[in-house]
Amino acid sequence: MIEKDIKVSVNFDTRQAAFFVQTANRFESKLELILEGKRINAKSIMGTISLGITEGCDLKILAEGKDEEKAVADLSAVLVK
Repeated sequence: MIEKDIKVSVNFDTRQAAFFVQTANRFESKLELILEGKRINAKSIMGTISLGITEGCDLKILAEGKDEEKAVADLSAVLVK
């Protein structure tokens, strides 16, 4: 399992959320996001939108599976420019 803390540096609107979820769904690993104690499946558009991710917030990405390292790297790149 890999955990990575990041500071979101993009405007995370619904279009960005959709792109994030599309990226997450390319991976076999179990992927989760944690924001302010709320934990969701990163492959769920409704879960991702419900977190209320905003630019400047601190977010944790968790990944578990055979492609976890690539998943965390690619998802981080979507949130940090």
